Order: sequence, then C-alpha cells, then structure tokens
Amino acid sequence: MYRVSKSVSFCYGHRLINYSGKCQHLHGHNARAEITLEISSLDERGMVEDFSDLKQLVWDWLDQEIDHTLLLHRDDPVLPLLEGAGERVRAIDCNPTAENIARMIYDYVSGKGYPVTEVAVWETETSRASYRPS
Repeated sequence: MYRVSKSVSFCYGHRLINYSGKCQHLHGHNARAEITLEISSLDERGMVEDFSDLKQLVWDWLDQEIDHTLLLHRDDPVLPLLEGAGERVRAIDCNPTAENIARMIYDYVSGKGYPVTEVAVWETETSRASYRPS
C-alpha cells in the first residue's frame, strides 16, 4: 500500500455544550489537520495524489466552512444571538470537538472521491484527535 499525508493549518472558534470545564466558554484554536490517503497502486504519474491538488481541495473547503468561523452545536443557546449580530457562525448537529471536526473533513474529502483513510486534527500542539472508518 502507498500512503501520503498532507497537513493544512486553520483557525476556528467553538464552545461545547453539556460540558463542564474551560471548553464550555467561547474560545478559539490555531489548528492543523492531517489528511491521509492510501491506495494499492500508483497513478500514471507515480503518485497516490499530487500534494498540491489535495491541499487545494481541503483548503478551499476549510476556507469556506471552518477557517475563522465559530462552530457551534445547533442547540447552543447563543447561536441565534451571534447569527443575528452577523457573526461568521456554522451550526452543526454535534458538539464541535476535534473528533467531530476530523470526521467533517473526512466526510468531505471522501465524498469527493479521494481514497482517504484517516483525518487527524491537532487542536493544540499537544492534543490530537482523529477519525477513520472502522
């Protein structure tokens, strides 16, 4: 098997509902995602995928959906206030944890037909969460 990984950095804000601790408050992260692709044979160029193409695909989506965006659970009581104030907010169906953000990125890349096997998100330099299907 051949495997390549590409990292992309982005910023986002969030808070967690039904959580006791610092992350129950609005805050932000300078995060990094690593997207891993895997195939059994290389393409005609001798590649799994061109790193530049993978970066562009992921960055275009991150820039539209997550970068410099406040991610909140759809049921978060501050959501209507922030939306009404014109803030860049994205409501999602789950708590915006690093694990769920990794899954969101995985679903996007996989949905575009890429042979993604795992997506990892570093919320901080020492905290990493990942998603890969079972």
